Amino acid sequence: MHYNLALVSVEVALARRAQGVVEGKLAALGFVQRTALAAEAWSQEAVATAAIEGERLDLLAVRSSVARRLGLGTQRGPDIPRHVDGLLDIMDDAVNKSADPLTHERLQNWQAALFPTGYSGMTRIRVGAYREHAEPMQIVSGRIGGEKIHYEAPPSAQVEAAMAGLLDWFNTRQERDGLVQAALSHLWFETIHPFEDGNGRVGRVIVDLVLARDSGEASRLMRISQRLLERREDYYGELERAQHGALDVTAWVVWFVAQVRIACEQASAIIDHSLERGRFWHTHGDKELSPRQRKMLNALLDAGPCGFEGGMSTKKYENLTGASRATSSRDLTLLEDMGLLLRAGNGRSTRYYLNIPGWGQQEEGK
Repeated sequence: MHYNLALVSVEVALARRAQGVVEGKLAALGFVQRTALAAEAWSQEAVATAAIEGERLDLLAVRSSVARRLGLGTQRGPDIPRHVDGLLDIMDDAVNKSADPLTHERLQNWQAALFPTGYSGMTRIRVGAYREHAEPMQIVSGRIGGEKIHYEAPPSAQVEAAMAGLLDWFNTRQERDGLVQAALSHLWFETIHPFEDGNGRVGRVIVDLVLARDSGEASRLMRISQRLLERREDYYGELERAQHGALDVTAWVVWFVAQVRIACEQASAIIDHSLERGRFWHTHGDKELSPRQRKMLNALLDAGPCGFEGGMSTKKYENLTGASRATSSRDLTLLEDMGLLLRAGNGRSTRYYLNIPGWGQQEEGK
């Protein structure tokens, strides 16, 4: 594989700039804030990488397991299935042991962790080892009888040698830029498709490992799988084009690095949100608030800038807190008087927004 260095360098420079902003903002956060952001990002990434494969995970269960792993431990949720725990295990291994070599055994252990029963759905599969079946490994979509073949991977007999070549290149770190290495590693692994199942999730964990080597703590906040889920059709389309084209993979590398850049920009916005939340409570920490009022304010803060559509109304406050109409109206008025909320509109059109510059649709008459 080769690529146009000039074209790739332009996108890499933009991504590095966005990454630098994330690292700078991260330095302004305290340990508790950084840990909370890392926990949520890890939880969302696990849900996203499974969703790309069509599997829906219980976010509350994932959050609970992640909290325990990070020593937060206070968050309770449903019990997590063994295969989901396995997914979190390999994501953790990739980040916390990113400096360790990537080996056949490590990759095979990762894949085995995804299928602790030895089954994928109702089908028994080979776990903890590369595929050996004689029939072609095909990536297909569509209904039975009308399948579309997107890609046919190399025969099983070639997998061991192909993976040896990938791992030799990977561990000698021949790429000067980590973002480019992440793009090429993922493409190369997905092209070989060495396992009977789990290739997508393992391939994205390889990306996690490369980014952890490259960016350290900041990589935890770069929700790459979430971004790929947002652009799932493009993601599959770009992979397919790179696998069917010539050895020039410039378009794939440029596209992938652009997704890293956007993930960094999204992480930057999340950090801004966290900083704004901290400033809000620092400013208003001396105010005497009821549990109802705190619950509503935290709901608005969780929603982020413009995230609570239509602002807070008396009716929404009732539904959120269980308070009566009169109590809800009085609570909101008190919060406005204390300077925590700003009011827009009158009568039934009255809406309240957090008193944070740039947050909410504070338009008269609404």
